[in-house]
Amino acid sequence: MLFSSLEFLYLFLPLSLLLYFLSPKACRNAVLLVVSLLFYAFGEPIYLFLMLFTIVSDYLFGHLIARSDNPKRWLVFAVILNLTLLGFFKYYDFLASALSLPTLGLALPIGISFYTFQALSYVIDVYRREVSAQKSLVAFGTYVTLFPQLIAGPIVRYCDVDQQLKERSYPPSRVARGIAAFSAGLAKKVLFANPAGELAEGLLGGEITLLGGWLYLVLYAFQIYFDFSGYSDMAVGLGRVLGFDFPENFRYPYVSRSITDFWRRWHITLSSWFREYVYIPLGGNRRGRWRTYRNLLITWALTGIWHGAAWNFLLWGLYFFFLLAMEKAFLGKVLERVPRALRHLYSLFFILLGWMIFSSDSVSLSEGLARAAALFGVGCDGLVGGAGYELIRSLPLLALMAVGATPLPKRVYLWLIQKYPRGGRYVRNALCVAAWLLCTAYLVDSGYNPFLYFRF
Repeated sequence: MLFSSLEFLYLFLPLSLLLYFLSPKACRNAVLLVVSLLFYAFGEPIYLFLMLFTIVSDYLFGHLIARSDNPKRWLVFAVILNLTLLGFFKYYDFLASALSLPTLGLALPIGISFYTFQALSYVIDVYRREVSAQKSLVAFGTYVTLFPQLIAGPIVRYCDVDQQLKERSYPPSRVARGIAAFSAGLAKKVLFANPAGELAEGLLGGEITLLGGWLYLVLYAFQIYFDFSGYSDMAVGLGRVLGFDFPENFRYPYVSRSITDFWRRWHITLSSWFREYVYIPLGGNRRGRWRTYRNLLITWALTGIWHGAAWNFLLWGLYFFFLLAMEKAFLGKVLERVPRALRHLYSLFFILLGWMIFSSDSVSLSEGLARAAALFGVGCDGLVGGAGYELIRSLPLLALMAVGATPLPKRVYLWLIQKYPRGGRYVRNALCVAAWLLCTAYLVDSGYNPFLYFRF
């Protein structure tokens, strides 16, 4: 069930919130667990058993680790079990196909990459003695299944919500900020990401031109940003309404002036997870230059593979490893002496090339190479073609998305709130109502409403 669907917005969400807030505080974790399981079962009923198995097994592993004289043994068992389940469902068919073995045709359990990483963070943090083993199976199940961020993050570490699972507050100001964040995320998804995706898909399958190739990448870049960051904003907003503080997942990545800066702003919780549980345990940058690069290579290869069972995702991870390694070796110092505008153009150029690799999971190698060559005028059907009309037609949307991908709208909004406290609140409320009305009108009229990160 998509957050940006009418059944969620006008049926599931209001009924869930009504049930949640009418329940006694002592029962709200149980209510939230049941609601979250129903939410998951709506899209993946057959894999509900897999999620329940993950909850029970990692709950038990947490206690075994906390009480054992040899906690490392149980940690290893927990890591192997979680990664085996993730690997089997997500990568078996890919590996079997590559090795010419029989495939099973298994559907990918929605959100398995996200909730597996959350469960792993719990057992690892218990092993590190950073948190205590959760006594309540219901509370732990609530953590793993929290429906606001269950299927697409942000990835929430257990230590981030440990205390909130025990006690939460719901001041009106917090709820209002949560509704505002959800409404902003909904507008990003429905009013920006969906139209950008429709326009981008319209450029595929026809003539391959120089302008068409770059316009597709720009539209895809906006689609995936507003799609994923919008969903993250909705998750953070719903979390606030329910009394949870979820971590920030995006910080205006397209204003970056280096690739290193981009990955401090894009999918922050995933980068933090890999840094905390892969890069640093491997040694980080503490054991010499070559081991640092080895650790970066492993981390970014795994980051690429995490996104999907296809060669392009591995290539995408290795592509960013190469860029980050170059910046770490010498390019970072060179960039410091380059004007900001050029640094920004450098970042956008390589980010867009990265999206070309990322979006090629459903095309053949020959088609992918043809698209890549066309970006540099090689083997294309012309310079402009029909993409000229598409560019003119999409200019208003492109301009709005370009501004929306910067901190400017938020700065203007915060300035209004501070300068005109009463009026600012009215503006916020009016914007929320307008966002819901416009998004509802769009969803009623349009059948195009994909969500890119469901497949991860």
